[in-house]
Amino acid sequence: MEPTSSTPDLAFLEELRRRRAELLESMKAVEQALAAPVPGREARWAERVHVALVELSADFREHIDITEGPNGLYRELLRTAPRLSGAARLTGEHAVIGDLINELLARVGEPELNQDVDTVRDRGTALLAELARHRQRGSDLIYEAYASDIGGET
Repeated sequence: MEPTSSTPDLAFLEELRRRRAELLESMKAVEQALAAPVPGREARWAERVHVALVELSADFREHIDITEGPNGLYRELLRTAPRLSGAARLTGEHAVIGDLINELLARVGEPELNQDVDTVRDRGTALLAELARHRQRGSDLIYEAYASDIGGET
């Protein structure tokens, strides 16, 4: 099947899948780092969480680039399928999620972290839940855009 103006090319979809998988792997690494034991290992725990968050932050920036960039998915969806206004909602979520990541990065860099481990875990878990919901809504949007044809778009 030849790609049409309302169907992204296969290379773009493959890149989207690859980046999506990388983001999921980064989310798993953050979850594992947060769940690691802390007593007597505060500095090592904080370093592991920090490294996982840095990787998550980089993968999330790549996600934003492929979805919001000049040739991004959301721009194309809104151009070809205006009914898919959920793309605008997802863009707004990017700012919220980015702020959560940055807050956690700052928090794990604080010298008195050992008194704040529970807060980091709570906020980290909230971040992961927000990212999971964001990914789910993104999947729904892509499915609605490319897997169902309701007609009347053009």
